[in-house]
Amino acid sequence: MFSATQTLVQVESPDTRSLLDRARAGDSEAFGELCVEHEGRLLRQAMTLCGDAAMAEDLAQEALVEAWRGLGRYNGRCQFFTWLCAILLNRFRNALRARRPLPAGVEAGEREHEAPAPDEAVVASERAALVRRRLAELPEKHRQVIFLRFYVDDSLPEIAAAVGCSVGTVKSRLFHAMEKLRRMNLDR
Repeated sequence: MFSATQTLVQVESPDTRSLLDRARAGDSEAFGELCVEHEGRLLRQAMTLCGDAAMAEDLAQEALVEAWRGLGRYNGRCQFFTWLCAILLNRFRNALRARRPLPAGVEAGEREHEAPAPDEAVVASERAALVRRRLAELPEKHRQVIFLRFYVDDSLPEIAAAVGCSVGTVKSRLFHAMEKLRRMNLDR
């Protein structure tokens, strides 16, 4: 039986655990290897958040620097990447508080692939902007679990460990966030 005090199942590969152990002991080269392993995914998550390549690069780099500074706080109860995403989310929130404006016309989640028809692109762009506005109207605790669940695709236990609450609380926050989004009517 699983008790609330047990550590969650170790989800890192043996190589990643070894790198983490070495990095915690002060080995900057080991941390550099961890950065190389996770920087691409972290950058994609940053792009999903802000939709601006330059800002995404800054956010990802700031998150990695903060992770190095605070590596002692990583407790291993979630994947290292999930912990990085939680740091990234905090950095993004701080950037929004500082009111760093996003470039006009840049939509979060834009991808470099075959171009849709112009009318489809406009509809998709307007829809993405509406979803972003509606998500911004949610309380921070709801935005955070929505991001980790649907953008990072983390499991409920990983989200709980990353945000420091129980799985039940994560479920409740997800439910309430989705209900609020439904009531906001994303068709407006």
